[in-house]
Amino acid sequence: MSIFSHSAYDKHEQVAFYQDAKSGLKAIIAVHNTNLGPSLGGCRMWPYADDGEALNDVLRLSRGMTYKSAMAGLKLGGGKSVIIGDPRKEKTPELLRAMGEFINTLGGRYITAEDSGTSVADMSVIGETTEYVSGLFAGSEYGGDPSPSTAYGVFVGLKAAVEHRWGKTDLTGLKVSIQGVGNVGFRLGKLLKDAGAELFVTDIFQDNIDRAVTELGAIAVTADEIFDLDVDLFAPCAMGAILNDDTISRLKVGAVAGAANNQLAEERHAAALREKGILYAPDYVINAGGIIDVYYQQKGDYDAGEVRAHIEAIGDTMKEVFVRADETGETTAHVADRIAEERFGHHSVTGDTENKSGTVAA
Repeated sequence: MSIFSHSAYDKHEQVAFYQDAKSGLKAIIAVHNTNLGPSLGGCRMWPYADDGEALNDVLRLSRGMTYKSAMAGLKLGGGKSVIIGDPRKEKTPELLRAMGEFINTLGGRYITAEDSGTSVADMSVIGETTEYVSGLFAGSEYGGDPSPSTAYGVFVGLKAAVEHRWGKTDLTGLKVSIQGVGNVGFRLGKLLKDAGAELFVTDIFQDNIDRAVTELGAIAVTADEIFDLDVDLFAPCAMGAILNDDTISRLKVGAVAGAANNQLAEERHAAALREKGILYAPDYVINAGGIIDVYYQQKGDYDAGEVRAHIEAIGDTMKEVFVRADETGETTAHVADRIAEERFGHHSVTGDTENKSGTVAA
């Protein structure tokens, strides 16, 4: 398995592998860039098909965190960790404590938080063996859970997309398809429902779908049908790389704005969306609400009003990206990348690839 020639490798500073036979932990941490500060990013647990799929995910996600933090104006770098395994079947306290020990080996270059497949409670367990964990703040309505802030930020950015695409601020009657109604997707659906939107949903877990139908009045569709719906806006809120040649050719929407990371399968798909007249809200810009919330938790002077104001600024950032893209003829993804790179200084750094505790060879 080659790292430096990997298609998702983008001047990452460090990639570390870890395996703990006793707990069954197999994990990877990727630190993309620390020019602005220590790397911070969630710990994802997912039943990846193989080690290569996990590596690809952590490389792409960690890069996205660098760009996300830069666009959100945070003094943080980008990192991410992934645990290979089914969170509903293989997650144990022993495994999480071993993950904390793994995080410790990086000496503070990477700070973790909850992500897909992990929770605030899991972060508390990880925190038993490392100090480099965030998202444990217990002084707000939702404790340390950043998903409400992520959802609110996506909602703010989605409204900016609607205003730019259709010139309106009222979401009444707007038809939105949501792919993934877990923690963030469901909360986004609730905000949209309260604003008068009509919802169509899908998810890999039937209980998530049932909850959205019962509590949000959403219409359930299959995982494949979600791309063929005649709706106004598509909100991907599950796994990444879902905007590809096949799905883009099937979309009948005017805009894409959702919480998922790394929504574009390849960079060229941003141009494919633009050519089809679909306004794309770059994922790491619109879904930055969670990292903004965690940043203030990490600072230790959390003020709910200040956090909300910072999250609401996502709308202004999205509008700037849309306008600059119209003026230059570039894709919104390229414009966002240029702005972020100006902020964190995208240049070559000395990188290393670690191999810890008898792990997968790089």
